[in-house]
Amino acid sequence: MAGEETQVRIVIAPGGFKESLSAEEVAAAIARGVRRAVPDASITTMPLIDGGEGTARTLAAATGGRLVPHRVTGPTAAPVDAHYAILGGSGPRTAVVEMAAAAGLRLVPRDARDPGRTTTVGVGELIAHALDAGAARILVGCGDSGTSDGGAGALQALGVRLLDASGRELPRGGAALALLDRIDVSGLDSRLARIEMVVACNPFNVLCGPEGVARVYGPQKGATPAQADALDKALCRWACVLERDLGPVGVDLHGAPGTGASGGLGAGLAAIGGRLVPRFEVLLEHLDLDGVLAAADLVVTAEGAIDRQTSRGKIPAEVARRAERHGKPVLLLAGAIGPDARLVYGSGVDAYACILPRPMPMDEALAHGTEILEDGAERALRLVLLGTALTPEAEHRGPVRARTPKGA
Repeated sequence: MAGEETQVRIVIAPGGFKESLSAEEVAAAIARGVRRAVPDASITTMPLIDGGEGTARTLAAATGGRLVPHRVTGPTAAPVDAHYAILGGSGPRTAVVEMAAAAGLRLVPRDARDPGRTTTVGVGELIAHALDAGAARILVGCGDSGTSDGGAGALQALGVRLLDASGRELPRGGAALALLDRIDVSGLDSRLARIEMVVACNPFNVLCGPEGVARVYGPQKGATPAQADALDKALCRWACVLERDLGPVGVDLHGAPGTGASGGLGAGLAAIGGRLVPRFEVLLEHLDLDGVLAAADLVVTAEGAIDRQTSRGKIPAEVARRAERHGKPVLLLAGAIGPDARLVYGSGVDAYACILPRPMPMDEALAHGTEILEDGAERALRLVLLGTALTPEAEHRGPVRARTPKGA
């Protein structure tokens, strides 16, 4: 009816902010900020996962499953309390191993970040424990890693021996792979041949070369440019010996899509039978994201930082791609805006905004992340509402107005 006020339907579908807020916390903070600007909006929150932190917990909740705690070797070799999920529902008994729970970046102290030495041993220990629990299918979520060992540590935990030219076992970490001479798989856990392993990964991540995982993500994990180059050479050596000693695995371990996932964990697991699958194809099958987006007037997504990598398989790009199919506008909120952030427009994002009110040190931003996100979401929504008030279509939507805070 003309002139009748229309309730605005806003969907909030973010990922988490690394080392700061979970996807659930991000969604809740944005919702509070949106509510300040549009108190009568119909808001649906859908925190999303990309294989990183929160994946096991979210999928367990979505399927009526449960989390299984297990203490494992952490990325710096110190023990950490990790977990995996056993999903509910019908079908084969499925375990979700979230690599970040055992080898995530948040588990590596800032003064100990050396991707040449950190290890995925704990990931292999989680897989072994899931096998002990009777899993017939293992879904490995790749994301938020603090490692670059090509999955070598995970394979060692599953019985593989990595030997140098003198027959000595290599120490843990990606840098040591430069000395790899041969791989002994005689002790590999035989149960792996009887189960299905699906590796949910970002298909844009490859193991070796100029766009390889060491050069692209090594600096974020503490590597200098020289260390990143050396680590790339070590990972290329790893791929060569894997392909030689384990036989055909169906993918090019140097450069196939997803081989660089989680510091090369994708390549290591593919070598022992893991099937590399674009992560959103498998991770979102339990969530009705498309149905929720189709009913929205506005979609809000978020990421800790946006740059040229955002459009290459990150959560905001996936949300925008799906929203665009339904003709829905997308607003992207970010804690930081990096080089080539404008590339997100090509993914279906209509506008993006930085939530920071002023330049500030990273430690301060992380300490006040919830407050900053709430305030930033409110500011961004007020700008959206101002824009809609100026469009010719506004009169048909009713008097949508931002609320003026008390005392303003």
